[in-house]
Amino acid sequence: MKQRLLVMNGQRIVQTEQDGKWINQKVDKAGEIKPGIYNVYLATEADRTTKHSGVIVHADVATVYQQIGKAYVSHPKAAFEKMPDVGTSRTIAYDEQGRAHFSAMEAQQVRSRSR
Repeated sequence: MKQRLLVMNGQRIVQTEQDGKWINQKVDKAGEIKPGIYNVYLATEADRTTKHSGVIVHADVATVYQQIGKAYVSHPKAAFEKMPDVGTSRTIAYDEQGRAHFSAMEAQQVRSRSR
């Protein structure tokens, strides 16, 4: 089932595709998620050997979706002991047993030019 999110005016709209049309399934608060269209159905499965840092944009019955740059990765919901909040920036890593652990996203250094 294809899912996407529309975020606008402080609302997060979850849509699914049915017979070629996008149907609204759920509307709730967007939180810290930036306005835009999030095609989470394009998500690839998370590589369990690396850390993934980005915003948690959606969670459904079986999957947690995280935006990393312009791409999306999916994490199995069953791998989490505690769920990360949607709209928060998190770093997710897996241990040897395949359990997912998250922490606040690490600060990134940014170069800027000033006069």
